[in-house]
Amino acid sequence: MQRRAVDVAEPHAHFKPAEKVLRNRLRARGRQAGDSQLPNKSQTIDQLAQELGYEYWHRMLFARFLAENHLLMHPDGVAVSLEECEELAASEGAPNGFVLAARYASKMLPQVFRTDDVLLEIEFAPEHRLALEKSLASLPRETFLADDSLGWVYQFWQTSRKKAVNESSQ
Repeated sequence: MQRRAVDVAEPHAHFKPAEKVLRNRLRARGRQAGDSQLPNKSQTIDQLAQELGYEYWHRMLFARFLAENHLLMHPDGVAVSLEECEELAASEGAPNGFVLAARYASKMLPQVFRTDDVLLEIEFAPEHRLALEKSLASLPRETFLADDSLGWVYQFWQTSRKKAVNESSQ
C-alpha cells in the first residue's frame, strides 16, 4: 500500500491516471475500515493492512478447505487440488495457485469469494503471502475435514483480537 502511496498526502509524481484512481479507491476503503486521514492529508493504513491480510487469509483458508474436501472445481467441472492450481496458475494468468483457486471458487461461491473489493486489485506482498502459506500449511489436513473445522481455523486468525475483546469486558 505504501508503494501505491495510500498513506501519503499526494500520489507519486510518476503515477498514471489509473494508478491515481486505484490509490483514491484504496484510501476510501481504508477510511471505511477505520483508518484516519490526518490534518496534513496523509492517512493511516493500519486497518486497511489488517483488512488486506484478512482478505487473503480468508481466501487461502477457504480455498484449502474446499480443496481438502474435493470441492474446489476447475471451470470444466473437475475437482482440483491446490498443487494443481499452482501448476496451472501461470498458464491461466494468475500470480500463484491461491489466486487461481480463489478465482475458481468465486465462480462457485460469489458471496464468499467476492471479486469487487478494491483490495483484490493489489497483490499481497510476497513475504506476507509466504508467511500466510506457511501458517496454512502447518495446519493438519484433518483440521479441514472436521465438521467444525472452519470455525476453529477462523479463530486461529482472530486469536489476539478475541483475547483483547475478552480482556476489555472484564
